[in-house]
Amino acid sequence: MRMVLRVVAFFTAAALFAAGIDVQPATAAVKPKPKAAVAVAPPANPAGGIETQARHALILEAETGVVLLDKNADERIPPASMSKVMTAYIVFGLLKEGRAKLTDELPVSERAWRLQGSKMFVPIGGRISIDDLLKGVIIQSGNDACLVLAEGLAGSEEAFVELMNQKANQIGLKDSHFANVSGLPDPDHWMTARDLATLAIHTIKDFPEYYHYYSEMDYEFNNIKQGNRNPLLYKNIGADGLKTGHTEESGYSLTASVTRDNRRVIIVLNGLPTMKARAQESDRLIEWAFREFNDYRLFAAGDKVDDGEVWLGAEPKVPLSVDKDFIVTLPRKARRDMKVTVEYDRPISAPIQKGDPVGKVVMTAPDLPSVEAPLVAAASVERMNPWGRVATLAGYLVWGQRR
Repeated sequence: MRMVLRVVAFFTAAALFAAGIDVQPATAAVKPKPKAAVAVAPPANPAGGIETQARHALILEAETGVVLLDKNADERIPPASMSKVMTAYIVFGLLKEGRAKLTDELPVSERAWRLQGSKMFVPIGGRISIDDLLKGVIIQSGNDACLVLAEGLAGSEEAFVELMNQKANQIGLKDSHFANVSGLPDPDHWMTARDLATLAIHTIKDFPEYYHYYSEMDYEFNNIKQGNRNPLLYKNIGADGLKTGHTEESGYSLTASVTRDNRRVIIVLNGLPTMKARAQESDRLIEWAFREFNDYRLFAAGDKVDDGEVWLGAEPKVPLSVDKDFIVTLPRKARRDMKVTVEYDRPISAPIQKGDPVGKVVMTAPDLPSVEAPLVAAASVERMNPWGRVATLAGYLVWGQRR
């Protein structure tokens, strides 16, 4: 009887093969058991957050984009001098494209010389290098330096502002509009805390060769020495930029970056009552962010996560991996309860190409939402030869064996 079944199965398999049909095992939807415990990302506003007197606040991890604190981060605010980060971003872009050089000297117009507010004290009729002007914008927060750059590089402030608004759309600033290059009060000039954080990250990642300007402590021009207004630079806590701001309407504000142990945290604060409050509040919130949270690298790109069973393949298994580093940010106290499961429909039908998406890695933890990463094949697996597929199908039909 068994021999009869084998013969029937063989010819049935052969018939299915001839018809172009590959029987898939009935257990294809079964998922593997969970693997070793790892970690999971926290919610956008994790439980046990922190209060701040700032009217608007956003703290996020630069690497993962996880938000640690969000207070009115999508409300429009007058960015004041923090909008100079966009002014400098445009100049950095022109330098990188070769359309300008740091040694280029730009003329100082009477309008730039007369511009009020914080100043670099440019001399009327003089010529100043772009290198000096960038220091005047970033370190000294000079409104006059901003205007000299705009007029010298774009022909007019209006033309330069148009470049700023175009670039804002290109890099994903979702609710920002610029009316001038300095941040002086204007009803058509606004940003959000979230856009300021996005701009900060773009500045750091897009222009590492120019980002050093933001960490310089002071600069002397025209026999006038001025210190960087970023209070975090003076605290030896890993701060390396970016920019402060202040107007009567906006209060005291700050967009800053702090790095420690291969982590970078971006903080944006707006609407603080005094310069002292800005310094103290930014320091307190940064310490909280580094104390309560951490980044965890779960898998590096190319790390084997699991071995996947293959159906009708030249190899019985295929290594499964992630195609880029999988890093998550989570509360330190939640680390020990993290778990990971690998989910995919098994077995995976051959042929398989390296890089093919096959499932996902899912991270879970109590009281936290899950987070997942794509699971991909780390190698290619060809289909079995025709007779091997017939034999495998016959074996599955008679005994339920997959190979």
